[in-house]
Amino acid sequence: MIEKGRAVCLGADIDTDCIIAGRYLRTRDRSVWASHVFEDLDPALASRLAGAVIVAGKNFGCGSSREQAPVALKEAGVVAVVAPSFARIFFRNAINVGLPVIEADGVSCADGEAIAFSLDEHWIEVGGRRIPVHPLSPRMQEILAAGGLVALWRQRQ
Repeated sequence: MIEKGRAVCLGADIDTDCIIAGRYLRTRDRSVWASHVFEDLDPALASRLAGAVIVAGKNFGCGSSREQAPVALKEAGVVAVVAPSFARIFFRNAINVGLPVIEADGVSCADGEAIAFSLDEHWIEVGGRRIPVHPLSPRMQEILAAGGLVALWRQRQ
């Protein structure tokens, strides 16, 4: 399946505290988290995330292991996150909540640029250039296709 979005470009080493600051985690209201995503980086960024594919530098999601970071991104409408590397726990948390994470080298873009990707065929396309991505395991693709790990378990009940 081919998915599409528009690029929101970020730098390297974006940590989970930058994604959603701890001060907003006193509530379980995911809409609050979504409205404050990246607030300390750019207060206006949360309003631009619906339909976005985040393209970031290496080590995206480093820092604390809070599951709320990928949840907040998904709730804000992020379609996927592309980076050359991810913090291991963020990567797995994102898969578990149904947020596609795509490991790819050499992806460059401009904010707002159209992006298409296929997790099945292992590519991302930006600026008319198709770039191979690291394939996800069949199990991770199954979890994403179901909408997350909990959704997959519910389907199997």
